[in-house]
Amino acid sequence: MQYEFDAKNKKLGRLASEIALVLQGKKSPSYHPKDEGSDTVVVKNAAKLVLTGRKAQEKVYYRHAGALGHLKETKFEDKFAKDPAWVLRHAVRLMLPKNRLNIRRLKRLKIEE
Repeated sequence: MQYEFDAKNKKLGRLASEIALVLQGKKSPSYHPKDEGSDTVVVKNAAKLVLTGRKAQEKVYYRHAGALGHLKETKFEDKFAKDPAWVLRHAVRLMLPKNRLNIRRLKRLKIEE
């Protein structure tokens, strides 16, 4: 089954958790934890997501380059302005179980800006 979500004026975390449930297959009657599920998700208007409070100014994404002292920081505002689809995909990825099905489940997520 294909689910469509409109991200306009929706909160990032609430939308991501709803998408994660669908990608795991928990909304279908034939759910089993070891199966990857078969539902696909299409998200429209990803650029119109909102964050509450001061999270938009204070949220920071970190990545490490591997060498000592090479911790890179990116502010949410900069990352969201450049690629809002990455922000939503990253939130959904962190809400899915960390196992071998994670990548297969994320392939069924299509985000349109």
